[in-house]
This record gives sequence, structure tokens and C-alpha cells, in this order.
Amino acid sequence: MKRRLGIVITDGVGFRNFIINDFISEALKTFDEVVIFSFLPSHIYPQFSESVTIVPLEFIPERTSTWFFRKFKEVAHMQKFAARNFGINDNLKATTTFVWNVHGVLNAIIHFISRFLHSESVIQMAERLQFLSYYSQPALKRSCDLLESHKVDVLFFTHQRPPFIAPVIKCAKDLKIKTATFIFSWDNLASKGRMAGSFDRYLVWSNLMKSDLLEFYDSVSETHVHVVGTPQFVPFVTDSFGQERADFFKKFDLNPNLPLVVFTCNDSSSRNDPHYLDVLAQFIENKQLTQEVSVLVRTSPAEDPLRFAAIRERYPFLKWNDPKWPIASNSGTEMWAQRTPTHEDISDLKSMLQYAAFTINVMSTITIDSFIFDKPVINPVFGTGSNGLWNDQKFLKFRHLEVLERANASLIVKDSDQYLTAINFLLTGGDDKAAARKSFVDLQISVPLPAVNKTIVKTLYEFE
Repeated sequence: MKRRLGIVITDGVGFRNFIINDFISEALKTFDEVVIFSFLPSHIYPQFSESVTIVPLEFIPERTSTWFFRKFKEVAHMQKFAARNFGINDNLKATTTFVWNVHGVLNAIIHFISRFLHSESVIQMAERLQFLSYYSQPALKRSCDLLESHKVDVLFFTHQRPPFIAPVIKCAKDLKIKTATFIFSWDNLASKGRMAGSFDRYLVWSNLMKSDLLEFYDSVSETHVHVVGTPQFVPFVTDSFGQERADFFKKFDLNPNLPLVVFTCNDSSSRNDPHYLDVLAQFIENKQLTQEVSVLVRTSPAEDPLRFAAIRERYPFLKWNDPKWPIASNSGTEMWAQRTPTHEDISDLKSMLQYAAFTINVMSTITIDSFIFDKPVINPVFGTGSNGLWNDQKFLKFRHLEVLERANASLIVKDSDQYLTAINFLLTGGDDKAAARKSFVDLQISVPLPAVNKTIVKTLYEFE
């Protein structure tokens, strides 16, 4: 009997993790067929063999009742852990804003009730009511009919959190299709809200992430959590990605005789990024560095780089990489989720990390990317909330970043003097954190990158 794997692609990051990195080819070595259920438009996919089918999924709008139970589930989950987890408590506070409309009033009611009712059994009851609220929607029937017609053995969700996957989870449960999900990012368990639903199996990056999942989802059995690594970084060990050094430096008009400093930006939620870039540019302009450098600024692929326009104009010596993640569609969900990466952009990212002297970023996942290439990292966090800068030092209390700080694997700087000292320290060959970087990568990713795709496929194939 043929074995058929179903994969749910929700957004551009899932596209990067499971389409661009050739996961599909690996899956077809074990499964007879792969069905890609996609919330992205079909035209963005490469040409696959006849063994691969792409099935578009529609976004099912939430009724007010669905929204209520989904929101209650998410807030109750955060209430349950807020007292002992700073990151979850911070996100809980961010959801308390009151707006005078139906959702605003319901949100206030949810926050009040969930202060007292937030046990795991209550959360699971809210999920059951959320799923029940989809009944009689024609769009749900269409989604269920699609799943039933393709008869997959396992349905693999490449992201565990988007609310719009909940109807697909429900259909799979109703059709008794085995489900699995991949935990999307290193910060998703210990600082975010509840998953979109319950799954039969959970695929995680590391033993550390497995421990977090079992802590925050105490109804999940340890035997249902599988450590598989992450495909996010697989292109870094794949020969088809990357460029020769001379070609890369020419492409971005960089001086190949100077150390390359790569400054990577988060999205606009990281409000101090322009300030840290401006301070770096002033160091260069005022000749405060121990030697000349080239600076390549990579803006966030999740948004247009408009907030850096003034800096771009003020400092013409800065070079820029605006990621090539075109918008696949203007409908359905948040715009950032519809941005999809190109092979060229992943190659650019690999090359800039490969040829950088060091990187600078505000505590983002790019820290791990840099460590994979054994590159030193400076993490500036000046903001206290009382010094005129947005409070980004609070992120040091988030669990995944507490681990980074304890590992002493990067240079975390809290003012401009420390920032300048750290840059000059690295420019004069003072890096002493290679062992710490390797240990941190091993802690975060428990499977060697060349084996990740095969490990995921094997895990999915062996589900019983």
C-alpha cells in the first residue's frame, strides 16, 4: 500500500524550512507521495515530480464564538504560567488592552474569568468548544473534503501556532488522520501563547525544547515528543546555497580588504534597531574604531525597510541587503506571513554569515545562525524604558535568552561605551567564545544539520 505524507505550509518561513531546503526530495525517498496543503498560492512552488500534489487551502474566517473560545484558550494558557515565567507574563500583559467593541468587551471578560479558571482541563475544554463552533460552516466542509479525498497517512503541520490552521486540525481529527507539528522557533514555547490545537506528535529542535514542551503542555506524553533538529539552518550545509567570496563582495559593493560587520534587523517590534545602527555608523564616522570596516545591513524579511530610510540617506557608506521575500498574496492573513523567500536570498544570508568578521543583532534567532558559522555576535540592549529607549533589556528575562546569557556565548552590551568596547575587542582579535558558541548550538539543535531532513522524514514515517 502506498504511503502518503501531507504537509501543511502556513507561511513563508514554513516555505523556507520545508520547500526551499529540498525536504520534499528527502521525503520522497521514503514516502510514495507527498501532498502539500498550502495557505500560500500554488504559483510560488517549484516544479515537483508527479509524486507531489499541491492543494490550496482557504482561510476560514472566525465567528465571534470561535474567536472567544480560541482567545480564552490562549489567555488561560498564559495565566497558568505567568507567575513563574516572565516572557509569558509579558505577552499576557500585552493582550490586556481594552477597546470598546465586541471583541474588546469579550477580551476583558476572558481575562477576568481565566484568572481563576486556567487548569489544563479547562484549556482543553475551551479547545473542544472552539472546534465545535466551526460546525455547519461550508468552508470547513470543503477543507475536510479536500483532506478526505487525498487520503494522507500523516498530516504534518510546519507551524504549531497560526489560528487559521485550527479548522484543518479539526478535520484531521474527525477523519482520524494522524497529526504532527513542528515547533516553529526557539522562543515559541516559553514566551508565546497556546498552540492552535492538540496534535498526535510534536517535533522539536532539541532536548531543551522537549523539556519546555513537556513543562508547558503537561497533558502531552513524553513518548509523543521527538527531537529532530530544525531545517531552518540546513541551507547552511547545502552546497547549492551560497556564493564565492569575490562575487558576494562585488554584489553588495563591499571592500574585500576590510573586515565585514553584518548588522541584522528585526521587524518593527524591535524599536531600537535604528538607534543601534545609528550609533554604529557614528562610531565609524567619528573614527572611533581600531580599524576601518565594511558594514552590511540586512533588514527584516517580514516588512519593508522604510523605517531605516533616514539612516540610509545619512550614512552612504553603509551597504544594504533588503531580503528578497516577495509578497505571495495580499489576502488571507498577516502580510508578513505571505512573504516568501527566494533561493537567492537564502544564498545571500549564508554568504554574509560565512564572510562576516562578526554580526550585530538584538537578541534574535540570527544569533544562532551566526554561531553555526562560528562568528562572534554582539547583542545590543540599551533600553530600560526609563532612559528614552524602548525597554529591550526586559528580553534578557525571557527564558530562551536567559539561556543565552548564562552560556556567555555572545557579547551582550547595555550602553554605547560597552558597544564600542565590544566592537574594538573583536576587531583586535579578542574573541574568546568559540567553545561557548559551539556548546550553545549543540544545546539548541540536538541533531546534526546534514541529518535533519532524514530524521524528520523517518520520524513521520514511523508514526503508529
